[in-house]
Amino acid sequence: MNDRQRVLIGRIGAPHGVRGEVTIQSYAEDPRAIASYGPLQTEDGKRRVELKIVRVTAKGIVARIAGIDDRNGVEALKGLALYVERSRLPAAAEGEFYRTDLIGLRAVDPDGRTLGSVVGVDNYGAGDILELRLEGTRETELIPFADAYAPSVDLDAGTITIILPVVVEAKEEE
Repeated sequence: MNDRQRVLIGRIGAPHGVRGEVTIQSYAEDPRAIASYGPLQTEDGKRRVELKIVRVTAKGIVARIAGIDDRNGVEALKGLALYVERSRLPAAAEGEFYRTDLIGLRAVDPDGRTLGSVVGVDNYGAGDILELRLEGTRETELIPFADAYAPSVDLDAGTITIILPVVVEAKEEE
């Protein structure tokens, strides 16, 4: 299964107690929904992880993992990324996108000239950021995924329109 057919949905955190409970960082809109998608897969696709939600806390979901009933068992899984098959997720709402939909899009300026391609999408707490690899270089630029900088996305055409921010260089004092 390739990366377009699956979506990162969560990450296993630290053990919670001694009886095999673990914190889960859920990336689902409703954090509890992570358990409703059926067995999840690890990044390499070799392991299936089935979750049962125990409770929700300020630190995330507390869950049990099928087949693991002690702290040592969940400690060995700490940090493991969890993926769900894309086909099991609901369709994105109008104007919303799964990150996997954006990665690989050809970035064009408003006149249709190719700027590069989207190689990553991150969020450090202040909104989504597109990582754009510039055409013909190994350099990347970080662009806010906001209407002012990314006014349109055309998934059918495989393009995203990008308005590059203006960079103002400071003058040296004489």
